Amino acid sequence: MAARTHTVTNQVPPLTGYDVFATDRALVEAVERYVEAGLLEEVREELSSLGRSAGSAQVQEWAAQADGHPPRLRTHDRWGHRVDEVEFHPAWHRLLGKGVSAGLTAAWNRPAGHVRRAAGFLVWTQAEAGTCCPLSMTHAAVPALRADPGLAAEWEPLLTSAVYDRGLRPARLKAGVLFGMGMTEKQGGSDVRANTTSARPLAEDGAYELTGHKWFCSAPMSDGFLVLAQAPEGLTCFLVPRVLPDGTRNVFLIQRLKDKLGNRSNASAEVEFDGTWARRVGEEGRGVRTIIEMVAATRLDCVLGSAGLMRQAVAQAVHHCTHRSAFGGPLVDKPLMRNVLADLALESEAATALALRLAAACDDGGEQERAFLRLALPAAKYWVTKRCAPVVVEAAECLGGNGYVEESGLPRLVRESPLNSIWEGAGNVQALDVLRALRREQGALDAYLREVGRARGADHRLDAAIRDLLTELADLEGVEARARRLAERLALVLQGALLVRHAPPEVADAFCASRLGREWGAAFGTLPHTLNLAAVVDRARPAH
Repeated sequence: MAARTHTVTNQVPPLTGYDVFATDRALVEAVERYVEAGLLEEVREELSSLGRSAGSAQVQEWAAQADGHPPRLRTHDRWGHRVDEVEFHPAWHRLLGKGVSAGLTAAWNRPAGHVRRAAGFLVWTQAEAGTCCPLSMTHAAVPALRADPGLAAEWEPLLTSAVYDRGLRPARLKAGVLFGMGMTEKQGGSDVRANTTSARPLAEDGAYELTGHKWFCSAPMSDGFLVLAQAPEGLTCFLVPRVLPDGTRNVFLIQRLKDKLGNRSNASAEVEFDGTWARRVGEEGRGVRTIIEMVAATRLDCVLGSAGLMRQAVAQAVHHCTHRSAFGGPLVDKPLMRNVLADLALESEAATALALRLAAACDDGGEQERAFLRLALPAAKYWVTKRCAPVVVEAAECLGGNGYVEESGLPRLVRESPLNSIWEGAGNVQALDVLRALRREQGALDAYLREVGRARGADHRLDAAIRDLLTELADLEGVEARARRLAERLALVLQGALLVRHAPPEVADAFCASRLGREWGAAFGTLPHTLNLAAVVDRARPAH
């Protein structure tokens, strides 16, 4: 008889069959904090249903299939006619359909809509982040379209629908639609005012003809797009439908799909407009002001997406170290590994707390909360998205060589992790937006200081960090060169204040000691050994 050489031992069971929402204590507590009691049970069940889907073996298999079979561009049909269609694996449609039916495009007209949608978006990112791009764009199109009440009345019920109605048909024949966005051009990048796409007015009121090239067009399979183009009075926002009301295809020439580092299940494209029919949204010459609400919403989704990726990476790392033994016991019980896991868990919880606080401000809608968002949102977008990549890479290292193997799922998270920092305005753009808010947005700094001031007196390291921040804000001479540093400090102080007020003492103590008190090294796993790190890790533990 042949010797038995393939006995499998000490391998970690897959992290499946669990509720991604209910096992995330930081997220659950944030939802409980911002949703009123009478609505809370409904919201909990809604999010747990999505969480069970995200944690199921079936959805995880769909996610792997969608990532492993990227979309394909079909420019022509068999007879040579241009069709400019993007074909997706069936798993993509299943995932996107679940996201739509879960209300991830329907925040605007529901009670606590932004908080419940934000929590769901954070959960669904952990299934497969690629489908979150069209969900985000569709959700974010609503406030921009409200600049034109007629367009909003026509499109908003379809944008916020819980029905995923795939296929290119006139919007009036569909039960739900998706939207994309096209701002970036070859010569401009983030400098959208340098755009050269032109818009020529037509005889029909509010209608234009567009000519130009968009270097990045998000979600090119969508039913409609918000784009910027140069009209006679300057840069203007337009709605470009994919199919015209009479059923004919609009001129929407997809030149190629981008071959991206990550986010591979999702399509991003270069497109050309050549006599493309469009409707003006808002006033001529005020395109940036019109579309800025869409940009703000997608930037919040970048924060949420990064928080979701971090949470999934930390959950995988803690799960692995709980079940994997080395040197005489479980890895999670080894002091140095526990330090690493606790450090990662702090970053994840701080990101979640900040992201949900921003969503709650969107639900409030008052002037003070709007002022708070004008400063806190770009600071959060800058910092949270920057922290995602190092967190995910360190989490992969917790799995050792297994974390470098595609089957673990960590490489997909690693490839995805830089995306939210780059999209919707990279780091320098966010830091400059922080400066713009400080200089031009009345009440933004006061609203921010009022928020962090609620935690004053609770932790001496937080108090010292607030004093240092005020000193830095008092001298804005030559501030542009240190704008990144300022954005970082604004985000860290806000995270510290939120954790001091709302997180367990061991979490707040560890965060303030490391991120604010300087008791921290340049790598993860360098927290002070005197902290209650076991409690921090246990709080981050997923099911199993």
